[in-house]
Amino acid sequence: MEKFEKFTGIVAAIDRPNIDTDAIIPKQYLKSIKRSGFGVNLFDDWRYLDPGEPGQSNTERRLNPEFVLNKEPYKHAQILLARENFACGSSREHAVWALMDFGIKVVIAPSFADIFYNNSFKNGLLPIALGDDLVDQLFAEMESAQDYLLSIDLEQQVVTTAEGVEMTFEVDDFRRSCLLQGLDDIGLTMQYAAEIKAFEQRYYEAMPWLK
Repeated sequence: MEKFEKFTGIVAAIDRPNIDTDAIIPKQYLKSIKRSGFGVNLFDDWRYLDPGEPGQSNTERRLNPEFVLNKEPYKHAQILLARENFACGSSREHAVWALMDFGIKVVIAPSFADIFYNNSFKNGLLPIALGDDLVDQLFAEMESAQDYLLSIDLEQQVVTTAEGVEMTFEVDDFRRSCLLQGLDDIGLTMQYAAEIKAFEQRYYEAMPWLK
């Protein structure tokens, strides 16, 4: 998992509450267990005017010109702004994979579904919960900006607008540390590789017939 670093990125906004995981990545694309390749089908039903199938080339599909991620500069967005209860519905981890494969590093919303929230940290995506009033402010500012940018500082837990307005958010210390160090569950375990190896050696020396 890559380390989460302070960055400034383009914001794309989807002004809908209760965006579910089937909208984020439809069920027909869940056959793969690889974490890559899902970005082209992110928000598939909203992004394309014709239905798609797994393995189909999306270069021949008709894009919906009204959908935000099909427009410039939002094709290159790294931050997604949404409304409350983002990523509700089924517990598919593919929803996080699809967002990240597209290039999204941060999702800002008033609230998130619990399973998606937990899956995000395990994969290196940062979900930022801000109050409804602050999210309203960000949506309002986006309406008058062509290239709306936000700066994200996870270490200081601050979102900064282009005008220098700072909005603080909270992430528990353990999750924040893991993101900053780029440690997923496997990375955390591997920190104790020497201790694990020493334990296995002692274990098999005591009971060699189990080796």
